[in-house]
Amino acid sequence: MRKISLLIGLLLLTFFVKAQDLTVEPPCWWVGMKNQTLQLFLHGENLKDASISLTYKGVKLERSVNLENPNYLALYLNISPSTKPGIIPVKLKTKGGKEYTFNYELKSRQKGSAGRSSIDKSDVIYLIMPDRFANGDLSNDNVAGMLEGVNRKEGLGRHGGDLNGIRSKLDYIHDLGVSTLWLNPVTENNNKFQSYHGYAITNFYKVDPRVGTEKEYLDLIADLHKRGMKMVMDMIFNHIGDQHLWFKDKPSSDWFNMWPEYTRSNFRAATLSDPNASVSDKDYMSKGWFDRHMPDLNQHNQELATYLIQNSIWWVEYGNLDGIRIDTQPYPFRDFMSDWGKAILAEYPNFFMVGEAWLSNPSWVAGYQSKSPAAVNYDSHLPSVFDFPLYFRINRAFNESESWDGGLQSLYDLQSEDFLYRDASVLVTFADNHDLNRIFSVLQSDTAKMKMAMAFLLTTRGIPMIYYGTEIGMEGWEHEGHGHIREDFPGGWPGDSLNAFSKEGRNRVQQAIFYFTQNLIKLRNENKALQSGKLLHFLPQDNVYVYFRYTEKERIMVLLNNNPSEARTIKTNRFNEILKESKSGTDLFTSKQVDLTTQITIPAKSAMIIKL
Repeated sequence: MRKISLLIGLLLLTFFVKAQDLTVEPPCWWVGMKNQTLQLFLHGENLKDASISLTYKGVKLERSVNLENPNYLALYLNISPSTKPGIIPVKLKTKGGKEYTFNYELKSRQKGSAGRSSIDKSDVIYLIMPDRFANGDLSNDNVAGMLEGVNRKEGLGRHGGDLNGIRSKLDYIHDLGVSTLWLNPVTENNNKFQSYHGYAITNFYKVDPRVGTEKEYLDLIADLHKRGMKMVMDMIFNHIGDQHLWFKDKPSSDWFNMWPEYTRSNFRAATLSDPNASVSDKDYMSKGWFDRHMPDLNQHNQELATYLIQNSIWWVEYGNLDGIRIDTQPYPFRDFMSDWGKAILAEYPNFFMVGEAWLSNPSWVAGYQSKSPAAVNYDSHLPSVFDFPLYFRINRAFNESESWDGGLQSLYDLQSEDFLYRDASVLVTFADNHDLNRIFSVLQSDTAKMKMAMAFLLTTRGIPMIYYGTEIGMEGWEHEGHGHIREDFPGGWPGDSLNAFSKEGRNRVQQAIFYFTQNLIKLRNENKALQSGKLLHFLPQDNVYVYFRYTEKERIMVLLNNNPSEARTIKTNRFNEILKESKSGTDLFTSKQVDLTTQITIPAKSAMIIKL
C-alpha cells in the first residue's frame, strides 16, 4: 500500500511538473450548457501549431487557433448534450518537442441553475467595498507575491477588509433588512498601488487572496442563500490592470486598443447614440484608456470576446450568483455588450444584469436597457441599468427651494420621462455609491433632509440600492479624493474606537438615520405596493410632492414636505382618482390613523407614508 501511495504521489508530481508552466482557462466547465462550444485558452511556452490529443465520449476538438503570440493557443471543444461529467485527459506536444499534459474536468450543473430566479423588484441592494467594510482575517492582510500590502493610514491604500469580515457582519446586514449584496470586484488585482478598489483585474478566475479564497467567496454566497439573500458580482469588460499577464505578454497586437501615445477616453458616452457625432469622438470614447494603469481591451478580437463571455458564465455557474453588475457599460464596444447579454440570457433566461451607464439624461441611459424605445437599432439584452439621472435629481432636490424645474419638481420631471425605458420599475435607484459624494454630506449633514431623501429612494419605483455606511450617515466628498468616500466602516477592524455595527456604538445622529432607514426597508419589505406597485404622482405644490404606489389590492400614499420650517396642509380631494372611497389610512411610521376626508397636514422637512 505504501508503494502504491508513493507511486500515486510521483504521478501527481509528474503531472504538476509537466503542467506547472501551462495556464488553462477556464479552470473547469459543465455539461449541459446550451452553448455546446467551449474555448480553452492556454498560455505556455511556444504553443503555436502544437498537436493536441484528447479522447472523451461526447467531446470533440473543433479547431485550434494560433494567436499572434506563439505562447497562446485557443482550443475550441464541442460538448454534446449527452456528454457525462468526468475528467478529459489532454496532451499537447509543441513543435519544439515539449509536452504538456493536464486533466480537464467537466462538472454537473447545479440543480435548477438554468432556470434560477434572480434579483427582482422586491429586493433592496446593499453595496459593499470589501476592503473598507470589515477585516475578519488579519492573516491575509499581507500576502507573499502580492505587490501591495495593508496601510490603513493611506486613503488610497489597502485597509484589509475581506470576505470573512463581511460574513462576520451578516447579522447586521440582515437586520438592516436588505436582501442583496453587491460587492465591488473581488477578483485578483495584483497591482502596485490603489489595488483596494478591485477595478484593475490581473486574473479573471481568481479571488484576490487579500480579500479571501474562492472557497470563502462560495461560503459567503451560501450563507446569504441560507438567509434568503442574494449576491451580485461586479464584472469589468472594458479594461484590465497593467500587471495582468496579457499586458506583460500580449496575446496579439489587437488585444488592446493601442495608441501611438497614451490616450485617455473622452468619457463622453452620449456620443455613441448621437446620430450627429463624429467618428473620431466615438473612437476616443470607446478606444481611449480609462487610466494609465488600465489597458483598454479590444472586444472585437474574437478570442478575447469569447473569453470574457465564458468567464461571466463560469462565475454564474461556479458561484451560484444571483446577478451581475456591469462596470462602465458604455465603454466596451456596444455590439460586444449586446452579444454578452444575449449569451448570458441564453444560459440563464431569468438572470438579472444591471449596467453602469453614468449619464445624466434619461434618453441616453434608457438606450442601455433591453428593448428600450430610446435605443435605435440596438438591444443591450440587459434587464436593468442604474438610474443615474434620478441620482442627480435626488442630490439636488432636497437642497433646493421650489421652482419651475427645481426642488421636488425635478423628481417629478425626471420620472415623467419613464416612457423612455422598456421598464422603469426595474431600474436600480440610489442616492450615492463608491464613486460619488456621500449623500449625507451633499445634504449638508441635515438629518431631516436625509430622512426625506431615503424615504423617496425606498418608496418610489425601481430597485433601491444603499451604499455601505449611508444607513449611518457616513460622510465624504469625492473632490477630496476617493479615500474620503470609501472610508472604513466604524467597528470593522479590531481595535476600532467606535463600533457602528451595534446600537450602543452609534451616536445620536447615526442611530436616528439607521433606525429610520431600517424602518423604511421594513415597510418596503412588508408592502407589495412599495415593491412592485405602479406609480401615480401629482405635480408638487407648495414644495410638497405627493405620489402613490398601488396594486389591485393595496394603495400607499407618500408625502414629502421640503419646506424648511413650515408645515403644509393639503386638501385631499385633489387625489380622489386614487383615494376613491378611502376616508382614512394608517401612518406606517406611527401606526396612527389618519383622516383623509378633507385635508392632511404634514410637518416641515418630513415624509409621511400612509397605507389607505
